[in-house]
Amino acid sequence: MKKILFYDSKPYDIEFFDKANKNFGFNIKYFKDKLDEESVVLANGYDFICLFVNDTLNKEILKKIKEYNINLIALRCAGYNNVDLKAAYDLKIHIVRVPAYSPHAVAEHTIGLILTLNRKIHKAYNRVRELNFNINGLLGFDIFGKTVGVIGTGQIGKVVIQILNGFGAKIIAYDTYPDKNFQEKLGFEYFSLDRLFQESDIITLHCPLLPETQYIINKDSISKMKDGVMIINTSRGKLIDTKALIDGLKKGKIGSAGLDVYEEESDYFFEDYSSQILTDDILARLLTFPNVIITSHQAFFTKEALINISETTLQNIKDYIDGKPLKNEVCYRCGQSSPNCDKFIKGRCF
Repeated sequence: MKKILFYDSKPYDIEFFDKANKNFGFNIKYFKDKLDEESVVLANGYDFICLFVNDTLNKEILKKIKEYNINLIALRCAGYNNVDLKAAYDLKIHIVRVPAYSPHAVAEHTIGLILTLNRKIHKAYNRVRELNFNINGLLGFDIFGKTVGVIGTGQIGKVVIQILNGFGAKIIAYDTYPDKNFQEKLGFEYFSLDRLFQESDIITLHCPLLPETQYIINKDSISKMKDGVMIINTSRGKLIDTKALIDGLKKGKIGSAGLDVYEEESDYFFEDYSSQILTDDILARLLTFPNVIITSHQAFFTKEALINISETTLQNIKDYIDGKPLKNEVCYRCGQSSPNCDKFIKGRCF
């Protein structure tokens, strides 16, 4: 029976993976701490390890993992910016992921942030709980007719566009690989980034974190935006330069922001620090703005998504054991699942 060690395990991981494992029969051990230079030693004796977004997979840790004869690492998430892919490839360690656990989950959370920020639903809830039925300060706007800029039209971005079409919003988008067929079907337009920044009332991010997308929202891009623009990020924290975001909020350039991710979230998100002092000054400053909503990387968090994550993760491992193609392997050359790479041979990177 193959042994899998899970790092950064939460109660919901245990619940859903134990259910899924009834169809696979692996020996799973759950460890609550993250993978780092100290905890990597726990992987010794296991056949595979399974990681989440805040586990560290740098070159030194990968070398240790290779010493333990672990040749496949399963990410139970879509993102892989925490992985040194070149080092993994050089060491011949396969990296597999869950590329599309539930686009609807993240897209629907995106819309929830837009609606909550716009109509001040969170403020209204708190007022009424205190028997304050005054609606002053709760003024919003119609999404109908507004221009929404969608950066990234992968699976999640596509669902966001479909939902916003139902609101009657004008959709404009940016993607380095435009989907012309989807564009014609939905009737939106692809613009340059600069034009998207200039014309959007709402900007929502749905692109991966790559060297070319890091800080895609920065001081310069914010200066090009409409006054009062709403910015939504349910993708990766480092797509936004948080200091520039704060400056834009202070000056009133940015009207509101909804963030499910934060660039330094690994120190806080998914944990309970309610009885401690927040030492991250930037995060603390963000929390002071009445026009900012931060959720703790929960956009993916639906039953359907967790079922898909658990089943796909374990199937990725089983495919490796059975010698089958690894359709969800990440290639360091192109940053995509391997079938999109010209180096993909017999269903595997090597």
